Amino acid sequence: MKLGIPGKLFRAFVIFAIGIYLLTPIYGMFDFSTKPFGGGEGRSLRAWKAIPSQDGLLASITVSFIIAILVMLLIFVLVVPTVIWVHLRLPKLRRPLELVCLLPLAIPAIVIVVGIAPLYRWISINITESPITLAGVYAMLILPYTYRSLSAALGIVDIATLAEAARTLGASTMRTIFGVVMPTIRSGIMSGVVISLALVLGEFTISSILNYNTLQVVIFSVGQNDGKVAVSVALASLLFVFGILFAIPTTKRRKEILDADLT
Repeated sequence: MKLGIPGKLFRAFVIFAIGIYLLTPIYGMFDFSTKPFGGGEGRSLRAWKAIPSQDGLLASITVSFIIAILVMLLIFVLVVPTVIWVHLRLPKLRRPLELVCLLPLAIPAIVIVVGIAPLYRWISINITESPITLAGVYAMLILPYTYRSLSAALGIVDIATLAEAARTLGASTMRTIFGVVMPTIRSGIMSGVVISLALVLGEFTISSILNYNTLQVVIFSVGQNDGKVAVSVALASLLFVFGILFAIPTTKRRKEILDADLT
């Protein structure tokens, strides 16, 4: 249904208001990072030029992105197939699964840290001290958002009919899940990917208390010495994430998602 002039004006107003709401803090961060230092005159990019020289910053960025990739893999390999399987074969378990997935929302981060601290202490002593192990707890924290996005995507698609058609054409269960259903709910999966990336790059409490140097912990340390450099790093990482999100293709590729060998 086409929108009338009032509808178009309202839509334009909403987009404009949201744009102002999102861009104002970004402008404020850039304005603060370029202000004169020590009462000097004129704006300067000194804070931005100082970013590469910050100790541990590059390592923390690398670690945070590795953790984000691991979290995405855990979502793709474990969470998505499980949610699809429950919707297809075990519909009575939807409510219990939803309750389990929503639990991290009801538990404060500090309580989660207290609970997992002994486990991570054992891991650091017996296995590894790498912060990459945070991928497990981050995958747990993102469960509520991932589940809701997947559930919403599955709710608007008749996956039962798709699965039945795939089985009729000879597709196995794994082929049905990964080759038929998952491409259909790609929007929900991409929402989980975006949220996981934002959570990993923005989480501070757990990594700080467990003494892991992730991106936000290093930004906090930089801010203890130079606030403008810390704001510059935070804004640079935010713009980098925006670039990644815009680079993710959203258009549907027209190709067959199931090719059955009829011979």
